[in-house]
Amino acid sequence: MAAVTFNLDRVNRIAIFLIALLCYGYFFPRWADNNQNSRLNMVIAVVDDGTFQIDRYVHGQLGFGKTVDYAKVSDHYYSDKAPGVAFLGIPIYAGLRLTLDWPVMDRLTERFANSEAFKATLRESGSGVVEDKVRYALAQVVLSFLTNAIPSALLCVLLYQLARGFGARPSTSAFVALAYGLLTPAFAYANAFYGHQLSAAMLVAAFYFIFSLGQPDAPRPSALRALAIGLLLGYSVVTEFPAALVAGILTLYAIYMFLRRAASGGLVWVFIGLSVCAAALMIYNNAIFGGPFELGYNSSELWEQQHSAGFMSLTLPHWEAAFGITFSPFRGLFVLSPIMLLALPGFALWWRSGEARAACLVSLFGVLAMFLFNASSIMWWGGFAVGPRYFLPGLPFMALALVFVVDPAARGDLKARPAWLTLLIVLLSAWSLVATWGLTLAEQAFPPDTIFNPLVEYALPNWLAGNVARNAGTVVGFKGYSSLLLLAVACAIATLVWWAASRLATAERPMEVRPANPAGATRVV
Repeated sequence: MAAVTFNLDRVNRIAIFLIALLCYGYFFPRWADNNQNSRLNMVIAVVDDGTFQIDRYVHGQLGFGKTVDYAKVSDHYYSDKAPGVAFLGIPIYAGLRLTLDWPVMDRLTERFANSEAFKATLRESGSGVVEDKVRYALAQVVLSFLTNAIPSALLCVLLYQLARGFGARPSTSAFVALAYGLLTPAFAYANAFYGHQLSAAMLVAAFYFIFSLGQPDAPRPSALRALAIGLLLGYSVVTEFPAALVAGILTLYAIYMFLRRAASGGLVWVFIGLSVCAAALMIYNNAIFGGPFELGYNSSELWEQQHSAGFMSLTLPHWEAAFGITFSPFRGLFVLSPIMLLALPGFALWWRSGEARAACLVSLFGVLAMFLFNASSIMWWGGFAVGPRYFLPGLPFMALALVFVVDPAARGDLKARPAWLTLLIVLLSAWSLVATWGLTLAEQAFPPDTIFNPLVEYALPNWLAGNVARNAGTVVGFKGYSSLLLLAVACAIATLVWWAASRLATAERPMEVRPANPAGATRVV
């Protein structure tokens, strides 16, 4: 009987997706979150009321769904957020809505109301568990999972594929993918009804499609792939307006790659995709805010002063913000996720390797664009947040540079990684795990913007008190730390199965993955 074997890369892709999705989906999105409520209110209003107006939610008349993130036009209120994630949520909620009147909802409400573990996560000043709140929360859970958790897990898989395309080994490619997905602020927003992670996933998908055009034996780019690139780039902006900076850079990359492949006709389809998304956004803006180029932020009643500063709250980059989003204990990326420090020398090593230099420049410029945007914002800290959330669309491009630090093979170096570097990677990863998960899972809301050092002043006290974010373990009756046991067991089993499958797997590379670049050679794609 022939031995059972698997393709190693396929095994790794499946494992990365499932482990990331498990970790994302295990924890529920934050309730009473202004940003998420603004989008969710729009979805529910369209389906339940047949209007984009969120009047009945804005001031909390219903006891839930209250938000300060709204635009006031005439005498009505609307979400002031980029509408992309809400647009996707409308058909999903329309389908879910058909199930919300089933008798099981009454039993679910009763279960939550009588659950000591669940009641322990509620604030004493709140209104408790009522059926309408459970329905609202269920909609948030389902929409967040489908529009953010799944795309975020797929994003991790794409990072694995890109790392393999750069010549990295399977093990280090998997490490980079999961380091991004679980050891950075991406983890905090991967299962939340925000736009950052969905936008980042679409940008990386477009980058992957463009990069693959330069792979050996890659077929001539089809109209469908070109259209997909345009739609992904365009809709990333509809979902998160600042993503336009990265989308613009990727559009230039697409032009370069299509011309390099002598496939200029494909660019027509790229721009058709971009135009469709732009037209959809302009139609929405015109219908709701009175003009194709009018955004909800222009009518944000409570944030008029901030949004009127500079250009829509953007000024020149300033030191306070630059330090605040990098090394400050307040919102510093490198304090929360020091593993990302390795990306700084990573870009230099990437360029020196001669490997995919165009992709290197595109990634670097994408990171710099989002950094400068965040450092130029009047509200650079992003309100209640984990890390620099405005930077999130640029974060996966930063993670790509890790490949060239953690894996010498990616830069054509056949020597083993030095022991001191391995130890450094382990230590930085360990702190990133403790800090990212510690801050993300503390209490039932993201850290307020009134706390200078969230890790010490917010995460630590809540963990000592056993105040852990609501999760699947809470639903089945586990309190505090014990609610994490189910996840720990599930991850341990998944890792064991992954290891066993890897032992049986063959090491052949998939056809689209190129061998590592010989030292000194240059590949510009």
